[in-house]
Amino acid sequence: MLSLDFLDDVRRMNKRQLYYQVLNFGMIVSSALMIWKGLMVVTGSESPIVVVLSGSMEPAFHRGDLLFLTNRVEDPIRVGEIVVFRIEGREIPIVHRVLKVHEKENGDIKFLTKGDNNAVDDRGLYKQGQHWLEKKDVVGRARGFVPYIGIVTILMNDYPKLKVSRSLSCSVSLCWSIGSEAANYAQDCHKSFTRRQT
Repeated sequence: MLSLDFLDDVRRMNKRQLYYQVLNFGMIVSSALMIWKGLMVVTGSESPIVVVLSGSMEPAFHRGDLLFLTNRVEDPIRVGEIVVFRIEGREIPIVHRVLKVHEKENGDIKFLTKGDNNAVDDRGLYKQGQHWLEKKDVVGRARGFVPYIGIVTILMNDYPKLKVSRSLSCSVSLCWSIGSEAANYAQDCHKSFTRRQT
């Protein structure tokens, strides 16, 4: 019954109302993209916010913690700093601590990383033949975090059915808001029309 009422409300929408709803949705999406791009510019990082996906950095960071990153070129990489880096051939970035830094006379920096909760350094994770990371591998450096906020992302990756149900619930919620907005508008129009008739 509820879905039929919603469909009736959508059918009663005129083109102007439909365009208004589509425009509102477009504004929400474009605002989110502008905020993300703005964060990229301000932080200097291609991913200014990341979620910790494993327990390799416990007790400093736990699975699901949301990290805020910066990646300023002028800031030197130091031992003990927590960096997020990408390895060639791997899609997902890794969050680990800098264990050793080697700086050459010409200014080139190479460094080695390790997860706080791991027994050995990350050379086994690097691409074959690579023993050190370079600045070009760094996505960002951890500057702050919010604990466990990113657990939703982990749950959606671990349980794909949850991702589908979340997408469906968001779609239903969006359609519901469009439908209720259309219903309110239709009621207002009907009241206005009734008043004119009397």
